[in-house]
Amino acid sequence: MDFLIYLFWPNPGVSTYSETTVVAMLLFCVTLLVGAFLLKLWRYRLQNAVTKKLTRTWSSAFFWFAFVGLLLIVSRVEGIQFLGMRFWSVLWGLLLALYIFLQLRQFRARHYQILPTMKREDPREKYLPKKK
Repeated sequence: MDFLIYLFWPNPGVSTYSETTVVAMLLFCVTLLVGAFLLKLWRYRLQNAVTKKLTRTWSSAFFWFAFVGLLLIVSRVEGIQFLGMRFWSVLWGLLLALYIFLQLRQFRARHYQILPTMKREDPREKYLPKKK
């Protein structure tokens, strides 16, 4: 019962921007935000159509996870009730882990690479009968 109170308490306490967990979460969310833009550039330069199709949601998902994470961190530090609950941070982390797990699983299952075929030049080909 104490664990549920710990998770769902609407105003969990005072945090500051100088705490190591807050700084680590801010760096993680900023890294996700920068990663979203880098993934967009990487995907733009891709030549493989299968990889391009499988990675189409990655940049937008990283952007929204970073945005929501930054919102949760700021609301926790600033003391905004109900948005600063620990439950939202735990739910955010679980959803991020689930998204990454499902995307990796889908990528492994559906990714393939089309190998170029080399056409052999057979010298006997011109002497063999052709269809009319």
